[in-house]
Amino acid sequence: MNFDWMEPSRQLRVQVDQDQARQLGVSSASLAASLDAAVTGSAITQVRDDIYLVPVIARALPEQRLSLDTLRSLQISIPGGRTVALETFATFSYEQEYPLVWRRDRVPTLTVQADVLPGVLPDGVVARLAPTIAQINATLPKGYRIELGGIAEESADSRASVMAVVPVMIVLMLTVLMFQLQSFQRLFVVLAVLPLGIVGVVLALLVFGRPLGFVAILGILALIGMIAKNAVILIVQIEDDRAAGRDVRDAAVTAASGRFRPMMLTALSTVLGMVPIAPTVFWGPMAFAIMGGLLVATLLTLVFLPTLYVTWFGARAPDRRHAPVPAPAGAE
Repeated sequence: MNFDWMEPSRQLRVQVDQDQARQLGVSSASLAASLDAAVTGSAITQVRDDIYLVPVIARALPEQRLSLDTLRSLQISIPGGRTVALETFATFSYEQEYPLVWRRDRVPTLTVQADVLPGVLPDGVVARLAPTIAQINATLPKGYRIELGGIAEESADSRASVMAVVPVMIVLMLTVLMFQLQSFQRLFVVLAVLPLGIVGVVLALLVFGRPLGFVAILGILALIGMIAKNAVILIVQIEDDRAAGRDVRDAAVTAASGRFRPMMLTALSTVLGMVPIAPTVFWGPMAFAIMGGLLVATLLTLVFLPTLYVTWFGARAPDRRHAPVPAPAGAE
């Protein structure tokens, strides 16, 4: 654990008596210019070096600039062509001051940094520390507070920005599915299949020890579209088989059997495509979420969706295998 403020350093503070300075005709601007010329130096001209212009700085010698006695006797010009010593209207004191002050939202900030132990997830540590931080915040004086930063803060901000557009994404997805399926009942069947991917996501993240963070949530959002695509393909195939004369049960079984190979091969190709980025620290959770969720969801879709379809539509459709055959015209 460390923090980003340096050790305090010794500073020389010049306190100007403004009333006496005004009586002498010395302004703050002229005093600052005189001190800057003596200590830091001022550019008086430039020297050309080939194609470069090098400024010429005029300032006092180091022993004069760093000596307190020299600064006390520094002559400051006043109106009338006269000069007075700086100590005439200024006092000098030494103080401790931080040479560099970090700010956040224009507020001086002390950043405390720490890393987690191997095998420990940052989100879990933040959740356990939240009650203690809230208690400390309640006891701090006015103007002081503890805020969360680092990866946890960035993840929360990114998650909030994504969640802000999720409602729009859901509306657009439902609209497209409704145009494709043209039935609220079939739309309900597709929506009932979407949560199946969570089973695979949880298993993959637990087995490989990956956090359910912002990147994993992106993988889950992408996974929803993949599962919906497979469900629509399977329902359309069932509807085509029913239109060809099969009853609900036969159509569901035939569609699941016929679509098993292409859907599984597509899922396996996607899983294999995620393997190269799975070991990475940043994209790893998203890869494992998609790999585990898609593989498990594809298997469950091929079993659960036909079962749900037969359960929902089977009681509403007549069994065509036992339907009476119409008699030929003119037969008695």
